[in-house]
Amino acid sequence: MATVELLPIEDVSACCAPLASAPLDAAGAESLARTLKAIADPARLRIISIVAAHGGTETCACDLQEPLGLSQPTVSHHTKVLVEAGILSREKRGTWAYYSLVPGALDTVAGLLTSATR
Repeated sequence: MATVELLPIEDVSACCAPLASAPLDAAGAESLARTLKAIADPARLRIISIVAAHGGTETCACDLQEPLGLSQPTVSHHTKVLVEAGILSREKRGTWAYYSLVPGALDTVAGLLTSATR
């Protein structure tokens, strides 16, 4: 019978690193759940991507209806959810609303997703 030589494991942390630096506490989980619930809709994800694609400039509500194929009231509902979740900021000018991403609003979500892929 042949013998198999086992090599010593030098760095256990390389293969067994935790997914996150620390587990979420109750308040953090509640906050993250609200954010995930707000973005867990295809239309809202598309709104976020359209606003983000404007390269840091604001996006007029009038520029959201056509690409989404949704009515103005439906777009207003989705943007309201995103504003209330703290993902978008809204500035009203005349009859139009302009939206921009809140800096850092999705950092926790991004961090959670990128740490899960490691």
